[in-house]
Amino acid sequence: MSIEIKMRKNEPIDRALRRMKKKLERECIIKDARMKRYAEKPSERRRRKEKVMAFSCMLRRRYAE
Repeated sequence: MSIEIKMRKNEPIDRALRRMKKKLERECIIKDARMKRYAEKPSERRRRKEKVMAFSCMLRRRYAE
């Protein structure tokens, strides 16, 4: 899994780094690395997924009206 960012002509380094970070974020690479940093018990994983589902369900109900 490799990410390529081609430097444009006369592009500052900080702008290229920003493009790279956005690409990593869009592809969920950073998020996955942070999640896998520590072992997660199955009960914690289930609890986290239920919490996300409840939040998204609440948003759907709120904006469905």
